[in-house]
Amino acid sequence: MTPEQNKRAVTEAWKAFASRDPKRIQAVFTEDAEWLAPKGNATAVALGVPDHMIGPATIAHFLVDAFPRLFVADIDVAFSHLHCDGDTVILEERMQATLASGRHYDNDYCFVFELREGLIARVREYMDTQKGRAAIFG
Repeated sequence: MTPEQNKRAVTEAWKAFASRDPKRIQAVFTEDAEWLAPKGNATAVALGVPDHMIGPATIAHFLVDAFPRLFVADIDVAFSHLHCDGDTVILEERMQATLASGRHYDNDYCFVFELREGLIARVREYMDTQKGRAAIFG
C-alpha cells in the first residue's frame, strides 16, 4: 500500500474507535493484532485492564466498554502529526477529556501503527505516564 493509503487506514481506524461499534473496530485489525502501552500506565491501572492487549475482540472491548468508564465526557482528540514510512504510521495527538472523577485530563500521545495489508497488526502507544497518573489519581 502507498504511504497515503496507510495514513488513511490509520485515520479511518481512529474514526472506527470513536464509533464505539465493536464490529467496526475489530474490522480494522488483523486477527493477531496487539496493542502495547507502557507498563503500569494510569489508564490500565485505573480500569484494571492489561497494558498489552491481544486480538481484535480484546482491543474492541477496551475501546467500547472500559475506556468510557474512565474518560466520561468532553473527549477531544486533536492530531498534530501523521508520518508514514512503508507499513509504519506514526500519529501524534493530544487528548483531553473529563474523567469519571470530574477532573480534567490533558495529555500528549504518540502511536506507532504497524500495518499488514491495510490492517493494523500492532499498535505501540506512548504518553507522558507521570502526567496521566497525576490527572487520574490526583
